Amino acid sequence: MVGSAWGATDSMSVKSADVDVVVVGGGGVAGLYLLYRLRGLGLSVTAFEAGSDVGGTWYWNRYPGCRCDVDSLEYSYSFANDLQQEWHWPERYGTQPEILKYVNHVADRFDLRRYIQFNTRVTSAVFDTNSNLWTVTTDQNGIIRAPFCVMATGNLSTPRKPDFPGIDDFQGEWYHTGLWPHEGVDLTGLRVGIIGTGSSGVQSIPHIAAQAKHLHVFQRTANFSLEARNAPMDPERERRHKADYPAHRDAANDTPFGMSGHPPPDKSALEVSADERDQIYERKWEQGGSISFLYSFNDLLTNKAANDTASEFVRQKIRSTVKNQEVAELLAPHTHPMGTKRLILDTNYYETYNRDNVTLVDVKSAPIEEITRTGLRTAQAGYELDAIVFATGFDAMTGAMLDIDIRVEGGPSLKEAWSAGPRTYLGLMIAGFPNLFTITGPGSPGVKSNMMLSIEQHTNWIVDCLQHLRSRHHRRIEVEPEAEESWVTHVREVADSTLYPLANSWYMGANIPGKPLVFMPYVGGVQMYKKKCDEVVANGYEGFSISG
Repeated sequence: MVGSAWGATDSMSVKSADVDVVVVGGGGVAGLYLLYRLRGLGLSVTAFEAGSDVGGTWYWNRYPGCRCDVDSLEYSYSFANDLQQEWHWPERYGTQPEILKYVNHVADRFDLRRYIQFNTRVTSAVFDTNSNLWTVTTDQNGIIRAPFCVMATGNLSTPRKPDFPGIDDFQGEWYHTGLWPHEGVDLTGLRVGIIGTGSSGVQSIPHIAAQAKHLHVFQRTANFSLEARNAPMDPERERRHKADYPAHRDAANDTPFGMSGHPPPDKSALEVSADERDQIYERKWEQGGSISFLYSFNDLLTNKAANDTASEFVRQKIRSTVKNQEVAELLAPHTHPMGTKRLILDTNYYETYNRDNVTLVDVKSAPIEEITRTGLRTAQAGYELDAIVFATGFDAMTGAMLDIDIRVEGGPSLKEAWSAGPRTYLGLMIAGFPNLFTITGPGSPGVKSNMMLSIEQHTNWIVDCLQHLRSRHHRRIEVEPEAEESWVTHVREVADSTLYPLANSWYMGANIPGKPLVFMPYVGGVQMYKKKCDEVVANGYEGFSISG
């Protein structure tokens, strides 16, 4: 038993804590930073990680072409200046191998692996209201008790596994982009089918096409993808950025998406002439990046008529790139405004459809009916395949937590509490579940921001809260139901003031059959969210009940 800063319980009939804090998902970007902060306070902690090593999403997602869509200099920890200065990013956007190398470096540099139990999944977490302790159980028959539990389980960590009829009969090999074999996959000379054209599909398709004898792309819904304009890191840009890193970090915290270097626009797309508007779009297109393009004008995510101008500009780019105009029209999205689904960045995605060995199959008009022994069959035709890649996404934002039996003794489980959709206060805690924190949970900017920045902000808030409780000898904190209800209403109202609800996106859980359609992220902006979190603390942890 490890000594607990909160001490043992008064009653000998109630078991005492083993550690101060249990972390679920300790090997990811969030978990590692949380371990660093908790140990810095002298708190005892144990973390559980399903993977065999650190990395989180960058450990699991190893598909060809996997790359971050946030500039490398922004997608990095800010907590240690020496770390910021010593690490060199080779490219504008980090590749999966490079980011994984970085995460491993952080784990080693700060000696964090010692607190993590790898190859271990948490199966249940039960809170005892008498002792104010969480009992956490794992699939390795481990049990540990702690007054506080933090879910660092990630937003995109539960792959949507394929459920097509006949998949068990397929004689070839199949893969999921979110569970890619660590030893890699050689698709050279094979007939390959890929199902899905979301971010992982768009990133991997050019690479798979370069290997495969023939690639069939099975697309249900076309998505907007922009030019990344990735390039080797410019040494002078890197030098300037590192010379003023604190200012860049401060600026990022004061933006809607948590990224610096993008001056906020002050004009509507409808205030300028068509020629001027196209010139601005063209300039942003050449610069590359999603935030840059969304910052062409100030109303692209709130005004449908304004968004139509940007959407049509991108559609025209697709038409001018893809030689076969029938294929181009299938690739040109018409079902949702640009930016209301995840806006993808790519390198040579649309150009790939000009290859002779690539065929686009529209499965909206002719759905996939079954996987066969030798490939798959749609409502219109059969396709002979040697390998199938499922780029079918994730049960986003809630999947990992709901895979765990989380409950309070004598009360409903989290799955029951969220049966109509997730409810949180600030994406940090959940009413009815004391001493349980979530990092970038539903109701926070999370996936609609620079995740690294949001992770650090959430972690700092949680650790500061624990320090506050310890300094005042409190053992319990819980959300007041009225505060949660008010925040849930606010998150919904903010979303409804934008174009986001017009898309059936994974932001709403629309990709998971039976999942309640609730828009989950907070889209009021990182700067507004941080201001609210700071105000809550300044007002004596407004909306929380503290006791014990």
